[in-house]
Amino acid sequence: MDVKGVQGSISFDGEWITITKRAVGQRPQEFRLRAADVTGTRLKPATRLFHGYLQFVLPGSAPADEATGILAGGRPPQSDPHSLSIPRRSNDSATKLMAAVEQARS
Repeated sequence: MDVKGVQGSISFDGEWITITKRAVGQRPQEFRLRAADVTGTRLKPATRLFHGYLQFVLPGSAPADEATGILAGGRPPQSDPHSLSIPRRSNDSATKLMAAVEQARS
């Protein structure tokens, strides 16, 4: 199960969540999380004007704050390794991925 995001992607194989981020001018970075280790998930659907995001919360860490401002649109910063901004066309696949992660957590 894959979700194409803004400058990255998220894939879920039933046990592991892999977040791949591609910053401009840098190599792609991968962050792997076990679904059983995730304590919470956040999904903000994208709109026509602003990107949304997927975010995973791990034990002992607080969710990254949403950046404010006209260009940020209420998303976590790009430097947060446990979140990814998504375009509007990825809303359906993001919802399905979050449901699969929640099911794997329980």
